[in-house]
Amino acid sequence: MAPPLARYSHGVEIAAGQRLVVTSGQLGIGSDGTVPLSCAAQAEQCFRNIEAILREAGMTMANVVRLNAYVTDRSHMADYMRVRDSQFPGEPPASTLMMVSGFARPEFVVEIEAIAAG
Repeated sequence: MAPPLARYSHGVEIAAGQRLVVTSGQLGIGSDGTVPLSCAAQAEQCFRNIEAILREAGMTMANVVRLNAYVTDRSHMADYMRVRDSQFPGEPPASTLMMVSGFARPEFVVEIEAIAAG
């Protein structure tokens, strides 16, 4: 098997009996309704939203085992991946990145969903 094309794991094992938290896709919108312009800033907000969901369940980003991310253009890939990689200094989660034609509102350029186990 070829190594991963970027900083992610091909697979992550979840031990029996662990709780799972599955998030909906998170958009780069803050609690005040603001949407940053750049993909990097939107991705950072997406991860803050995911972090808040996990905190409610007593988990952290270290519990994330899987990410699915969607960007509206290849030009957003590097910014998204840089932000993603900064969130996981240890063993990275399994991850998929897809290009899509758009989201519910045209200002959104990235959406991220996560699965966490702990």
